[in-house]
Amino acid sequence: MAEIICRGLLFDLDGVLVDSTPAVERVWHGWAAEHGFVPAEVVRRAHGRPSITTIRELLPDGDPDKENREVERREIADVSDVVPLPGALQLLHGLPAIAWTIVTSCSRPLAHVRITAAGLPVPQKLITASDILRGKPDPEPYLKGAEILQLAPADCVVVEDAPAGIRAGKAAGARVLALRTTTPAAELAEAGATWIIEDLSQVALRKDANSSVVLVIP
Repeated sequence: MAEIICRGLLFDLDGVLVDSTPAVERVWHGWAAEHGFVPAEVVRRAHGRPSITTIRELLPDGDPDKENREVERREIADVSDVVPLPGALQLLHGLPAIAWTIVTSCSRPLAHVRITAAGLPVPQKLITASDILRGKPDPEPYLKGAEILQLAPADCVVVEDAPAGIRAGKAAGARVLALRTTTPAAELAEAGATWIIEDLSQVALRKDANSSVVLVIP
């Protein structure tokens, strides 16, 4: 058993708190096929990063803003099977509201749709692709996440499932708890994860007299 002591938690959304994989794959498969790309490769490339970053890489001579709006429209419309991942609801409901937020590569409208579809509590503030200039693996998203909690990144633990997000968290100066929900453990370790577990059902929460958050993991 290990105890992780921190003052704040910065959660990625997709693959950490919610399972949106079927919807994401449907949307990107359709988009990739329409543009003549290999769908599986596009899905892999898009995971954990803002959609427009992937679109700009794949269509450098296209209209990325237009394409991004279309991808977002499809993702917002496809939430029928978006559900919370194991352990997510229990952990979020056990945390003080001031001690956690969500830092996601989704746009703000898409993030709210998925949070609502999964029945998750909505954080007081959150960071989305709509709030940043540089997406993961750049540290900006997690630096801003720590800032809205009024904490130093070193006092936070980032919870991620994607190598790009792990690298962003580490570059921001936070420790990273990685979940094997979408990515093999070897890739999570290579990206620099501090701890690796299966999912949030393996996390127990213990209150601390010093107002810290204590996570107990196997």
